[in-house]
Amino acid sequence: MNVVFVAPYFTGNTLRALLSFLNLPETQVALISHDPLERVPDSVRGRIVGHYQVRDSLDPDQLVEAGRYFQRKLGRIDRLIGFLEQMQVPLGAARDRLGVEGMTEAVALNFREKNRMKEVLRAAGLPVARQALLKSAEDARRFIAQVGYPIVVKPPAGMGSKATMRALDDGSLMDALEALHVSPSNPAQAEEFIRGDEHTFETVSVKGVPVWSSSSYYLPGPLEVLENPWMQYCVLLPRETLPPHAQAFQATNHAALKALGIYTGLSHMEWFHLASGRAVVSEVGARPPGVHLMPLMGLAHGVDMWAKWAELMTFERFEMPERVASVGVCFFRGQGRGQTVRAVHGVDAAQAQAGAYVVDHQLPRVGQLKSDGYEGEGWAIVRSPDTQTTLGALRALVTNVQVELG
Repeated sequence: MNVVFVAPYFTGNTLRALLSFLNLPETQVALISHDPLERVPDSVRGRIVGHYQVRDSLDPDQLVEAGRYFQRKLGRIDRLIGFLEQMQVPLGAARDRLGVEGMTEAVALNFREKNRMKEVLRAAGLPVARQALLKSAEDARRFIAQVGYPIVVKPPAGMGSKATMRALDDGSLMDALEALHVSPSNPAQAEEFIRGDEHTFETVSVKGVPVWSSSSYYLPGPLEVLENPWMQYCVLLPRETLPPHAQAFQATNHAALKALGIYTGLSHMEWFHLASGRAVVSEVGARPPGVHLMPLMGLAHGVDMWAKWAELMTFERFEMPERVASVGVCFFRGQGRGQTVRAVHGVDAAQAQAGAYVVDHQLPRVGQLKSDGYEGEGWAIVRSPDTQTTLGALRALVTNVQVELG
C-alpha cells in the first residue's frame, strides 16, 4: 500500500500518527509537509519513500500537485491521509481530483460545516438543536424570536469548542457577533442552548458499517469550561465500553453517521443526555478525537489506538479486544491574571491520594507560559479496574493540584 501522509508540522499527535503508518507491514509512506526534508524528524526521515514540501496544506491545488508528483514517483497512491480537523475538506477535494479512495469533499463538508451538518441530520429525522447561519444582526434577532435566550454562537467550521460563546441577552449577543466579525462573507453558527450532560461517542466504521464504539463523559461540559478559564476538568472513560445511556444512544449515532456519509474511519461525536432521557446530537468529526481520547481508549483496551487507526485507514480492518480498565484524564488550568505559571500547589497531596493510579502526566512547570488552549498548562492520566476508583482519582487530582498564574 502506498500511503501519502500530510503532516503540516510535527506536533506530538501528528508524529505519533505518522509513525503508526510507518510501522505498518507491507506499506510505503510518503510525506507532504510545510517543512523542508532536512527538518523532518530523524525518526521519520530515513523511513519515508518520498517527501514533498508545500506552502499551505489547506490548499487543495498544492495537495493535488504533491499527489501527482507521488503518483509519478510511486506509480499510484492508495491512501491520502491527514488527521487534523481543518484538513479534511482539502484532503477530500484532492482525493476527488487524484482519483484516490477515501472520504470525498462532499462528505468532508458534511462534517466540517456545522450548519450543513445540522441540516443533513435534521433531514434524516435525527435530534439536533435548532440552528441558523447568521450573516447579520438582523439574522440573529430573527433566530432569537424563534428560540429565545440563551443561544450558542460559534464559527460554522469551528473545532474543539474554540471561539464558542453563550449569548444570554441582546448585549452579549452583539458582543458575540462582534467578536466573531459576523458579516455576509463571514457568517456564524447559532444554536439553541441545550441543558444536559455532555458526552462523546467514538465509532469505527468499516466500508459503511459501524463495527465498534466507545462513549466518554465530559466533567463538566466544554462550554462551561470555556466560560470559566480557571476551571479544571476531566474526561472519563467508564469500565463499560457503552454504559446504558450510551447503549440507548447508539442507534442515533449510527443513523447520523449513515446520513453524513462516512465510509471507513474513526468518528468523534459530541452529544447531550437530557434529564428527561432525551438525547441530542451536538457535533460530529470524521477524524481521531482530541482531549487525549486516543491514548485513553488505548489504555482502556490495552492497545495502541494510533496504530489501530492507521491499520483501519490503510487496510480497512479493525479488531479491538475487550475493555479491561476505566481511564480518565484531568487538565490542570491556571488561576489568576498572569501569563506565566508562578507556582504549582498540592502535588504531594494529589500523589498521596491518587498517585497509584496515574499512568502518565505532564505537570505544569514554574515559569511556563500560560496556555492559549482550553486544555490548560498540564494534565494527568489515571487508570484503574473500575469506574468509581478512576473517578475518585480524578477528583483527588483536580481538587488538590492548583496552578497559580502570576
